[in-house]
Amino acid sequence: QLQLVESGGGLVQSGGSLRPSCASSGSHLSIYAVGWYRQAPEKQRELVAIITSGGSTSYADSVKGRFTISRDNAKKTVYLEMNSLKPEDTAVYYCNAGSWWRVQQAIFESWGQGTQVTVSS
Repeated sequence: QLQLVESGGGLVQSGGSLRPSCASSGSHLSIYAVGWYRQAPEKQRELVAIITSGGSTSYADSVKGRFTISRDNAKKTVYLEMNSLKPEDTAVYYCNAGSWWRVQQAIFESWGQGTQVTVSS
């Protein structure tokens, strides 16, 4: 399993924007699908966005039209551009990489520390 580090969260007002990053120290991130997930207090972790090795993307209905996932293979980094943020987007955001199926099912042995996103009303 790749080691990934999330960063770039923060505190913003409703309607604001953030762009968390997911960086890999390994050399093979480009061959994997990557998913961004989030977990709010007392809620289950949910898949927010996924990008394949070829650059195809899909999103949860709750973020469609507001969030954009992208990848820079040269920098071994995947980004989550978050616009028009709402208080209900408040959560710890995590990333992980693997096959499309594994990312969809969120079957991973370990998770990083994540990055906190807090949206105030």
